[in-house]
Amino acid sequence: MKHTTLGNLKVARVGLGTMGMSSYYTGAGSDDAESVRTIARALDRGVTLIDTAEVYGPYVNEELVARALAGRRDEVVLATKFGLIPHAAPERGTHVLDSSPATIRAAVEGSLKRLRTDHIDLYYQHRIDPDTPIEDVAGTVAELVQEGKVGHLGLCEAGPETIRRAHAVHPVTAVQSSYSLWNREVEERVLPTLRELGIGFVPYSPLGHGFLTGTIRSPEQFAEDDWRRTSPRFQGENFYRNLALADEVRAVADEVGATPAQVALAWLLAKGEHIVPIPGTKQVTRVEENVAADGVALTPEQMATLDSLPPAAGSAENDEARQRIER
Repeated sequence: MKHTTLGNLKVARVGLGTMGMSSYYTGAGSDDAESVRTIARALDRGVTLIDTAEVYGPYVNEELVARALAGRRDEVVLATKFGLIPHAAPERGTHVLDSSPATIRAAVEGSLKRLRTDHIDLYYQHRIDPDTPIEDVAGTVAELVQEGKVGHLGLCEAGPETIRRAHAVHPVTAVQSSYSLWNREVEERVLPTLRELGIGFVPYSPLGHGFLTGTIRSPEQFAEDDWRRTSPRFQGENFYRNLALADEVRAVADEVGATPAQVALAWLLAKGEHIVPIPGTKQVTRVEENVAADGVALTPEQMATLDSLPPAAGSAENDEARQRIER
């Protein structure tokens, strides 16, 4: 597989997101053995960036990743995240914004233990905490870098001003945000800022939460506890309007002789050298498919066709989640 850099961190062009192995999606946590095999196969195929978070589960996804990486830790760039579990006030539950220095320090010790490692290569703030100045966040992670517990600072769903303020305190290596053929909001302001500052970009949900694979044809395919049932983009008229977008991607895929997922990833890879998507899966066959996108070449005409696709109907996030995203 080809390689690139996120800041000065070398990684393969396609990574692996592990969230869906343990939480949020239909069937999450149902077959940990297959998930472990999936991570192992990803490494065999040259994937180096493995992405998890303490809140996935919570906690159990980091433990799962650790099992899969046993004996192979040195082969990967290991990324995890803090900021959605308030360790300084655990009675508040989970999915609560807290990036106070005390919480960051508690979070990193927990992640190191669960991941069975002495350092985290890329440590992301999971969402921006309005109650903690970003300078304090970057400064605390900088201290962890000095202590050898963390290699690089990352931010998730951060806007240009926040990125600049953090970068002024300690170099930001990568920003992670949702970016795909049906979610292109970062193109206007975030991506130009990253190019200017030399920061890498890691798109999560590069396959539109599975929609762009063309395998989702009805909302009834989702289990009752699948978070996509709460997403406006997957509901009612929006769902069926968005099927037309997925069908356009499939039409290009038929021209190329690839799968829709591979075309959606190839489009992202063509958007910039320092862009590293992290498609999530818990199946070995999907890893094989996604990794092969690195070899799919789209013509200028095909890129133009994909670029001209209309925005997806409906927000991908519910109102609460939307409020935690900067642009």
